[in-house]
Amino acid sequence: MFELDGHLALVTGAGQNMGAGAARALAAQGAAVAVNDLVPDRAEAVRAEIEAAGGKAVAVPFDVLDPEAVRAGVAAARAAFGRPVDILVNNAGIHSDMVARPFRQLDPALWRGPVEINIFGSLHCIHAVLEDMVDAGWGRIVQISSGAGRTGLKIGVALYGAGKSGIEGFIRHLSQEVAGTGVTANTLALGLMDNSANNDPQVTRALAAAVPTGRLGTPTDVGAAVVFLASEETSWLTGQTINLNGGSGTN
Repeated sequence: MFELDGHLALVTGAGQNMGAGAARALAAQGAAVAVNDLVPDRAEAVRAEIEAAGGKAVAVPFDVLDPEAVRAGVAAARAAFGRPVDILVNNAGIHSDMVARPFRQLDPALWRGPVEINIFGSLHCIHAVLEDMVDAGWGRIVQISSGAGRTGLKIGVALYGAGKSGIEGFIRHLSQEVAGTGVTANTLALGLMDNSANNDPQVTRALAAAVPTGRLGTPTDVGAAVVFLASEETSWLTGQTINLNGGSGTN
């Protein structure tokens, strides 16, 4: 169950944290993985880790906001393994311009980044692989989102939340457009995650105390959920937003 031999997955923002967890999990289930990151060294490190564990991977660093670079990266992945990308995990979602600040204090020059990377970055990647998926009669699109897309927070992430809300809406519409083709499109909305081994333990404990399960989410948690959504067994699951959040409530 959930075997992915014979498939090629592209995971964006996979050079660290949750994206790396998704890439590792997909490779462990047999998929060849194109490891994307904006920073080439990070993509290469995860590629090497996957291959050292016996998996198949190639590093394809590019900026998801550059549509030409996206298409070139997709073509490089296809050339490396002789097959088209049929699993896409849109994980890249933190723009370099993003700062946690109340909207009334946020310079308009910083508005676009968090929205564009979450909406247009994802659209570029989907557009680059979707036709091949439809032609093959099989494909899986997994959009990584956040509880911030549906729950109002007072921590200065309004534009990030807006971007996540927008891409979640798009995925619901896309799922209906391709529902009869063998392609599914779902969103995985993450809760509070442990994004760094260097987190302050006191801060981590304080955050974990707010989660019903008593801990933060990990790359392993995300990887398992991504494998599920990418599998053959979820052919009847599409257009959904699944909350991966340790039982935390959403509005």
